[in-house]
Amino acid sequence: MRVEQRRPSRSVGTLCSLFGYSRQAYYQQIKAQEQQALQEDLLLQEVLRIRQSQKRIGARKLLVMMTSFMANHRIEIGRYCFFELLREQGLLVRKRRRSRPQITFSCHWLRKYSNLIIGFVPSAPNQLWVSDITYIHLQNGFAYLSLITDAYSHKIVGFHLCGDLSAYGCICALEMALGGNPAHQGLLHHSDRGLQYCSSGYVKLLQDHAVAISMTQKGDPLENALAERVNGILKEELLEVVYPTFAAAQAAIAAAISIYNHQRPHSSVDMLTPVEAHTRTGELKKHWKNYYAIKKGKTSEDGTARADQNKGEKTIGVKL
Repeated sequence: MRVEQRRPSRSVGTLCSLFGYSRQAYYQQIKAQEQQALQEDLLLQEVLRIRQSQKRIGARKLLVMMTSFMANHRIEIGRYCFFELLREQGLLVRKRRRSRPQITFSCHWLRKYSNLIIGFVPSAPNQLWVSDITYIHLQNGFAYLSLITDAYSHKIVGFHLCGDLSAYGCICALEMALGGNPAHQGLLHHSDRGLQYCSSGYVKLLQDHAVAISMTQKGDPLENALAERVNGILKEELLEVVYPTFAAAQAAIAAAISIYNHQRPHSSVDMLTPVEAHTRTGELKKHWKNYYAIKKGKTSEDGTARADQNKGEKTIGVKL
């Protein structure tokens, strides 16, 4: 309530003088408050518009996507204030918890290949593809999504939803990737040691296109971290928890991957969309910090103790 509404019998000038302010300062403050309220309303409307297609996109990505919008409306807001605004409106996204079936079976007799990507950092698209399978929850069971992602641009270059865990879904995803990227000389394909990726049909398709085969050596998800990360983005931000039918899941996945590739900025590729990054070459700036696990008491090669770097605590990569 304004001061003149509380004391209607007194003039604004008189009331302001009692508090040591001028009438001009009072009206400037009212104008600033109204302007701030208008700007916050515009921001929330834009957030809700983006969330119509990307229901669970995080606040950091939202702030990047809204840069031009804020410039057009002359809105300036810091990251902390933006987070607080979303928190006040209940618009911060919480991580989901899901049950997950086992989808990787590596205890088989088929040939397994060595890990060829240790220390390898791609400098252009179609130098390294990573593959993985994730489950999609249906009302009457599960479906299985095969994904192939370019490690340089983070673009999903191939995908296929299958009703079972056979190699067929992986082969279809690989055929899509190869068909859409005919210029892939010197390409490396990296995956886990699952039965699908070791199958004769999948291996033959890679060999027929002169694609080198690389596989993880242990069950550690960090050996195929990018593929795991892409799975998480799709399921946490762009897909529903459960779909009523297989057909509904197919349609939703196609739409989600289109949004992922064409609209969502990625902190790992200089805040570009994967489609934009797929046209670039050279190093792409990463907008996140990476913290490596350092065991307590572990020393470096020169014998200097390194535990004081993080007090011996295990940390993980954090994307800002």
